[in-house]
Amino acid sequence: MSATPNLPFARLSPGKIVTWTVLFIGGVIMVTPLLFMFSTSLKTAGQIYDLRLIPSEPTLNNYVKVLSDGRFMQWFGNSMLVATVVTLSNLFFDSLVGYTLAKFDFRGRKFVFIAILSTLMIPTEMLVIPWYLMSANLGWLDSYWGIMFPGMMTAFGTFLMKQFFEGVPNDFLEAARIDGMNEFTIWWKIAMPLVTPALSALAIFTFLGNWTAFFWPLIVTTSPELYTLPIGLTSFAVEQSIQWEMIMTGAALATIPTLLIFLLLQRYIVRGVMLAGLKG
Repeated sequence: MSATPNLPFARLSPGKIVTWTVLFIGGVIMVTPLLFMFSTSLKTAGQIYDLRLIPSEPTLNNYVKVLSDGRFMQWFGNSMLVATVVTLSNLFFDSLVGYTLAKFDFRGRKFVFIAILSTLMIPTEMLVIPWYLMSANLGWLDSYWGIMFPGMMTAFGTFLMKQFFEGVPNDFLEAARIDGMNEFTIWWKIAMPLVTPALSALAIFTFLGNWTAFFWPLIVTTSPELYTLPIGLTSFAVEQSIQWEMIMTGAALATIPTLLIFLLLQRYIVRGVMLAGLKG
């Protein structure tokens, strides 16, 4: 009597089959609009209403036109500037506050931490009016600083960094203090290198969030030269309301940096989130 072959499919239970089927269908539903966007960006004006994902006559002329438009490159540079500066600010301030809350025992520490976390429960829409009034009083309307200041430090980043800093052994810090290091140097040279996964995850989340931000930049800016890429694409869509291939090309170019960041650094995202959950 021959032994039953050890096939991988023989070990699949009905529950796993249903789960993988649902995940596959969900993945197809999520990816299809993205594929359609890139497909449309390769079509001519006469092929726009052809719903095939693979164009019969693909062309790169749309990309040449968009990239040669100085406005698009200005919007791209604005988004890159805003996302980069806000990301660096978050890495500095969130990690500094997180380190303080994790490694210093001072009166009111728990109250400060709870107050910071409580801001996560406030919808962004409720903060727009205070932000706008503050920007108006300080002269920040229609400026780069006006776009950036609401996200220079976040409660999520502070919480994430605090969770990781709590896992840093106090013995390392005490040894550094005995060697005569000040607290800022200890934070920078001892603690920060030990929480690299958290810093990587925070940097990715912050950059992507600011790269795609739409609501606040739309409110605070009025000059086209200060538009970020999402706002600029909206005005481009209004101006080029008939040329859908140009609109899709601009959206595809705006999506490429986020896709590259995710594909190259996705392991840091997963590792950072998993370790934050374990430490929580």
